[in-house]
Amino acid sequence: MPQILEQEQTHSRLKAVNDALNGGMFVHVRRMLHSLPAYDVALLLESSTPSARPVLWQLIDPDQHGEILEELAEDIKDSIIREMEPEHVAEAIEGMESDDLAYVLGSLPESVFQQVLSSMDEQDRHRVEQALSYEEDSAGAMMNTDVITLRPDVSVDVVLRYLRLRGQLPEGTDKLYVVDKQDKLLGEVSLALLVSSQSELEISEILEVDVAPLSAEQHDSEVAQHFERHDLISAPVVDGNGCLLGRITVDDVVDVIREDAEHSLMSMAGLDDEEDTFAPALKSTKRRSVWLGLNVCAALLAASVSNMFEDILSQLATVAILMTIVPSMGGVAANQTLTLVIRGIALGHVGDSNARWLLGKEALVGFMNGMLWAFTLAAVVTVWKGDWHLGVVIAVAMFVNMLMAGIAGVMVPLTLKRLKIDPALAGSMMVTTFTDIIGLLSFLGTATVMLR
Repeated sequence: MPQILEQEQTHSRLKAVNDALNGGMFVHVRRMLHSLPAYDVALLLESSTPSARPVLWQLIDPDQHGEILEELAEDIKDSIIREMEPEHVAEAIEGMESDDLAYVLGSLPESVFQQVLSSMDEQDRHRVEQALSYEEDSAGAMMNTDVITLRPDVSVDVVLRYLRLRGQLPEGTDKLYVVDKQDKLLGEVSLALLVSSQSELEISEILEVDVAPLSAEQHDSEVAQHFERHDLISAPVVDGNGCLLGRITVDDVVDVIREDAEHSLMSMAGLDDEEDTFAPALKSTKRRSVWLGLNVCAALLAASVSNMFEDILSQLATVAILMTIVPSMGGVAANQTLTLVIRGIALGHVGDSNARWLLGKEALVGFMNGMLWAFTLAAVVTVWKGDWHLGVVIAVAMFVNMLMAGIAGVMVPLTLKRLKIDPALAGSMMVTTFTDIIGLLSFLGTATVMLR
């Protein structure tokens, strides 16, 4: 219910903004945008048409530009930055955390990126280069370098006085990290323990040494799993020598989880997870045509199987009527298994150690489902068409296709993963094509033997 109310509120705001724009009430729109938090302004921009976005961006308070860029989807963010002057981009991202810098600038064309970089001061330029030195989906790219560190030989009282003098803690700080003179991570101290400890105690006496730091090279999906397993709010990131580089906070992990979910959903349809809903028609057509072309090839491959049995199809209209049932059932069964396995891979549940067991289990599920629906459809078709031969044909084909669907649902994503191809992107099309071909071969092949 809260989500529905939020969506209605967003569309209500969007309608009010569009009405004001159409009426030339630009001052009113500026006030409306200024009163909204960055996330809501970003949502309005993403929900607006491409022609309205430049106008809205001009009406937004420049002091909000950086925060809004952090919240925008990649396609829209890039299109806005390309229209900005490099010095204005540099001003917008000034003071931004290193992980957000990497997100905002990481996908820009080299020429635009270099222009923005040359407009920055030396400190910000160094932060950008450091943030972008790591792989895009790694812990190093996610981390924030604004971290408070302590030495083990100082007292609690000294630390508390330092924090009071500092005034403001980095966002999402729930613990402070203890390092030696070479910045090697020794442990951590939670803020809750720090404020409740005796002031004369040294940090080494309340230090928590049982810390599981993240490596800068770890994939962001592993980072999300690490946070889930340990119920973390933040976690330290170290290099190969155990030296502290920065920290990752739970808000960044939530972004990773959301992006992974969007990626899986959009990839099933062959779409980019950052694709702009309101992108120009020509741009959307180009992106989707590649996937549609692959599907045409797959469909033609399946159709060529039917063409091999043209004689029996021309003789028996009943066979043509029934032949769609088997591939359809096989496709559904294979996609059920595929979805389960892709989820297991994403959560880190499925690997080399248990893949064989999973294959055997899903083959058994396919066997049992094949037997169940083979007998069921054989009985239905025999009664419906009054021919037990047709019942046998569909029973054999259904059993074979359901069994192979279970095997394909496991083998396809595991093979794609081994080949470094995203199973969510190509898996559905491959298993559907596979079950279509096996279903048609088994059905029409059995029909050729039984009915001629």
